[in-house]
Amino acid sequence: MYKIFFTVVLLLGVTFSGEPTHSAETVSEGMQAAAQPLMKALSLLGTPYKRGSSDPDKGVDCSGFVGHVYKESANVSLPRTAKAMSKQGEAVAGKELKPGDLVFFNTLKKPFSHVGIYKGQGEFIHASSRAAKQVTVSRMDDVYWSSHYNGARRVLPAQP
Repeated sequence: MYKIFFTVVLLLGVTFSGEPTHSAETVSEGMQAAAQPLMKALSLLGTPYKRGSSDPDKGVDCSGFVGHVYKESANVSLPRTAKAMSKQGEAVAGKELKPGDLVFFNTLKKPFSHVGIYKGQGEFIHASSRAAKQVTVSRMDDVYWSSHYNGARRVLPAQP
């Protein structure tokens, strides 16, 4: 768990001041709140894909995965579908993406039909129905994903 926490802290660009204590207390409360969904999402890597489900014990689809992550980690209730999620929060330009932002893709020839969580460093976490058929990490610059990208939204409150 500590490895995941410190990986998330590094992705968020958090720096420690003074003597390192390896304690969550050295990270601002706002940064901790932003890191929680990402840590939860990473903990679900390998969860099987199951269309229509938001229960990790049974498998999850893309919007079920994202909804579960935000409800469990940040107490944020999101709509059930990727399209409805695409209307939540505030729009974020691709160059302004931060870990925890929702990223949307046009799959199935339908805009905003797939959603994932931006991880940082050009990667996102999502429940893939493609070859992986599980919660996995993909690159935003992958030919498929970059050609199907629809935009991003920030659903967590702004951090200081």
